[in-house]
Amino acid sequence: MRVLSRRAFLATAAGLGGLGLGGYAFAVEPGLRLRVQRYALTPPGWTPGFALRLVILADLHAGMPSMPMARVRRIIEVANVLEPDLILLLGDYSNTDRLLRIRADWSEVVPALMALKAPLGRYAILGNHEWWDDPRAQKERRGPTIAHRIFADTDIPLLENDAARLVKDGRPFWLLGLGDQLAFHIARRRQIGVDDLAGTLAKVTDDAPAILMAHEPDIFPRVPQRVSLTLSGHTHGGQVRMFGWSPVVPSEFGNRYAYGHVVEGGRHLIVSGGLGTVSAGLAPVRLGVPPEIVVVELGGEASADIS
Repeated sequence: MRVLSRRAFLATAAGLGGLGLGGYAFAVEPGLRLRVQRYALTPPGWTPGFALRLVILADLHAGMPSMPMARVRRIIEVANVLEPDLILLLGDYSNTDRLLRIRADWSEVVPALMALKAPLGRYAILGNHEWWDDPRAQKERRGPTIAHRIFADTDIPLLENDAARLVKDGRPFWLLGLGDQLAFHIARRRQIGVDDLAGTLAKVTDDAPAILMAHEPDIFPRVPQRVSLTLSGHTHGGQVRMFGWSPVVPSEFGNRYAYGHVVEGGRHLIVSGGLGTVSAGLAPVRLGVPPEIVVVELGGEASADIS
């Protein structure tokens, strides 16, 4: 019987450990785990004593191996159990993946989102994949996209550089939705957007507090203090995140806006780690940043996280 040397044993153990960790990152964390990540805050400009519970779903990327429609429906069930006042959908609902030869199908996932229930309704914005995965929109560099048309056949309002004034318990607030910042490919690694922050803010007609939905967090340095809270997705927390750092983040700012609650100059941003995966630029894995539903308690107290 051959006896392994200490060096060979350690190398073999490291290799097996790497295989095990890789299997976990490919199959377990992205496809089997689901975390409810909670934040509680009263940001500047928020009405004192006004409690509002937001449930946020970002980056489903339905159709990827870790996100079959059965899992989408399970996520919807969990979101409803959280008893939100308002549900916000931050884009990238379906996904085309050239590496895995997966084609986007918004016609199944977007109507499924109508099963989400909240007293103040559900509101959506589009992400970059709704634009990138529509060949006609890319060719003509204009909408509407396929996703625009499918949302129009649902009862989920789609906010694109638009604002909605909502009221809970007699207290008004504004919900703003920004157009995607990376809508069109114009050169290698360069995109232009359909976002209009100034135009969106111009639709706010009184001093009620405002919440901004922006798929990519890179807009945050330009968001004025008039906005109480900005909510974003897109980064997936880097999909691999260890000790608060991610090696690859799809943002011009790197780890600055990769994940979590960010406060800069008194302005507040929450970036969801999202629910799905992509393989373009990142491996279709998750490690240290499990899929999450985000709950934001504005003016209220947070409960313990659920994993």
